[in-house]
Amino acid sequence: MTPPRPPDLFYPIVPSAAWAARLVPLGVRTLQLRVKDASREEARREIAATIEICAKTGCQLIVNDDWQAAIDLGVRDVHLGQEDLAGADRAAIRRAGIALGVSTHSEEELETALAADPAYVALGPIYETKLKAMPWAPQGLDRIGQWRARIGPLPLIAIGGITPERASAVKAAGADSIAVITDFMTAPHPEARVRLWLDWAATLRP
Repeated sequence: MTPPRPPDLFYPIVPSAAWAARLVPLGVRTLQLRVKDASREEARREIAATIEICAKTGCQLIVNDDWQAAIDLGVRDVHLGQEDLAGADRAAIRRAGIALGVSTHSEEELETALAADPAYVALGPIYETKLKAMPWAPQGLDRIGQWRARIGPLPLIAIGGITPERASAVKAAGADSIAVITDFMTAPHPEARVRLWLDWAATLRP
């Protein structure tokens, strides 16, 4: 089996194929699709359309939550929150050769994530985020270092309130990738903001 592909240093999280069509052609190497408040059929159409968009450039697609659709449609990467992880058929995910990423917000959740043999672990929110109400306080940079020590060589994804101005400090604290939603979704010119992120990432790649 091919080893899982780690997420790129920067990747946007988008709610639809339409957003994917706007951002992937800019040079995005990893994209997470998070479809919310849609019927199963609508969600699958969004995933299928995004697969086609990403395939044109070789962009890595991570599907959020909908692991069954990912299996059916041949997606190689899935991200699950703690609640979705609890209800997921992990054996079926493994049989499909899907790399599994898991969200964490506490020590207890990290233990749960590591027990699932993930391909990567996500930690958040690093800073305060306004996109949605969060029951967790901002984790801060020190927590990134703690997670880094705990998970060893597994890729560590940082998310939550991160801006290009904060990104280098987040990377230096131990994050391998930075997932972003609010910073570009609320920008006056989202594509320009994503280009700024891509320029930042390009300066740090080997």
